[in-house]
Amino acid sequence: MSDAIRCEGLFKRYRKANALDGLDLVVPAGTICGLIGPNGAGKTTTMSILAGFLAPDAGTVDLLGRGRFTPETHSGRVGILPQDAELPTASTPRQLLSVWARLQGLDGPSTRRSVDEALAAVLLHDRGDVRIATLSHGMRRRVTVASALLGDPELVLLDEPTSGLDPAQARHLRERIAAEKGRRTVLLSSHNLAELEQICDWVIFIDKGRCTRSGAMATLTGRDREVFVHLAAPFPPGRGAVVTLKVPEGVPPEDATSDLLRALLAEGARITEVRRGESLERRYFAEGEVA
Repeated sequence: MSDAIRCEGLFKRYRKANALDGLDLVVPAGTICGLIGPNGAGKTTTMSILAGFLAPDAGTVDLLGRGRFTPETHSGRVGILPQDAELPTASTPRQLLSVWARLQGLDGPSTRRSVDEALAAVLLHDRGDVRIATLSHGMRRRVTVASALLGDPELVLLDEPTSGLDPAQARHLRERIAAEKGRRTVLLSSHNLAELEQICDWVIFIDKGRCTRSGAMATLTGRDREVFVHLAAPFPPGRGAVVTLKVPEGVPPEDATSDLLRALLAEGARITEVRRGESLERRYFAEGEVA
């Protein structure tokens, strides 16, 4: 698997504090990757450097095998959603998105088609021609999300994409992002660990400007090697409230789980829950991270 993003030894200093302190990270192509860390960990600084908004003090960045972001090299190939994007309130979403689409290199017909698709993707197809000044905060946020989806970018950078969205809107956007898995690479930062667990297949933990852990979601949470079966009392002889299975190397977790459940049922166990691995939140705090 090739890498869509590779950073080595990134440093960025603001006055007396290091925002990034030798950050190394890799995002495999075609993955939905969650960038996770506490406030001040360096997530937004990392996103800003990847997007070309900031220059690192030291270190290297490679996007899509073409080096650091430049408009000349990456125009049309990278979609970007900054954390706090301000919009010109006198414009309409369609006008604004059309300008951004042309800057991405789309021609007239492609611009119209892409803008329509982006507005539909964020459930704003019926508000495309009203002034942004009349839109709620959540709707404005959805306009900025739409801007990152224009054209057919190979890489999309999303900083807190569901911030300000109501539950229904956030769910729709999660489904929209998850549908991109394998089609393009998406890197998104969020404090919502349950949300990231639903849609990401790759995870990066960052703290104090350094990567503390990264890898496939299934490996990090233990989904590919651990099964927890919760039982109701009374328990079969020798069994407790929770039975833990360590999946042997090379054995499909589904097969190992089925064998265990058959054995427990044969012993008269009453099963209340079956869970593969721990939650992302539990693994995150087990790493010693502080939100």
